[in-house]
Amino acid sequence: MNLIGRTSRSSLGKKYLMALTGCGLFLFVLMHMLGNLQIFLGPEALNRYGHFLQSTPEILWPARLGLLLILVVHVWSAIRITLENRAARPVAYAQYEPVAASYASRTMIWSGLIVAAFLVYHLLHFTLGVTHPDHYAVFDAQGRHDVYRMVVRGFQQPLVSGFYVLAMSLLCLHLSHGVSSMFQSLGWKSETYCCAIDCFAKGTAAVIFIGNCSIPLAVLTGIVK
Repeated sequence: MNLIGRTSRSSLGKKYLMALTGCGLFLFVLMHMLGNLQIFLGPEALNRYGHFLQSTPEILWPARLGLLLILVVHVWSAIRITLENRAARPVAYAQYEPVAASYASRTMIWSGLIVAAFLVYHLLHFTLGVTHPDHYAVFDAQGRHDVYRMVVRGFQQPLVSGFYVLAMSLLCLHLSHGVSSMFQSLGWKSETYCCAIDCFAKGTAAVIFIGNCSIPLAVLTGIVK
């Protein structure tokens, strides 16, 4: 407990926490995308995948609680680091002009918070069925929750699809800098591998954006129906 307390109080410790939790969230985003892309395999594949998750609460709920804890620690660390950096900056924030910082790095805190807000809506929509209960309460011929039809109904609404694409653009903007910073915070980014790591961060962010956005776009264009 003393180690955890010291880690959370030091600036370097907060950076480690943000990097480690960011790594966990990044891996989840990748796995979540791969699971969702099964929609292109048809209703049976996606509904079987959804049923497996729902029928194993001993796996699902610990994973959900663990992800929630990781997300809370990540957001808390990011906010604390941002506030400490602003307090330590010798130049007034209104007059501060970053020289080498990219747009993604300058907007990390805001893109992260907006994505977190979207995540709440996304859970209320597709996981809990609160915002659109008519989309959620559907079942297939085998009595399983019809995840395929739920997703199609949800993304047939242009506003829902548009909000999703906007959130994915912010998420991937966040990842394009965050993944690279993760390696740096953990001490794994050297001059030798700097360019390769930056390309990896931007490349995986682009793959995640294309993969996730292909689903609502396929629904809106009638490819998936």
